[in-house]
Amino acid sequence: MPGITGFARGVTTDLDAVTAGLTLEWSSGGVGGAVNRIKKIKRQLHGGAGFELPRRMILLQ
Repeated sequence: MPGITGFARGVTTDLDAVTAGLTLEWSSGGVGGAVNRIKKIKRQLHGGAGFELPRRMILLQ
């Protein structure tokens, strides 16, 4: 199974990062939510507006 062996090799190569991700109580959820909100606005305005309208929508929300 080449997919599983590649995954396992990647996990063992970066074991410190995997351990930190599973044990630390730190989350990037707030940043992820802000990025998703901005992406949603960009999708809604794609091709229909210049730069100023999406900029104002992002700053005012």
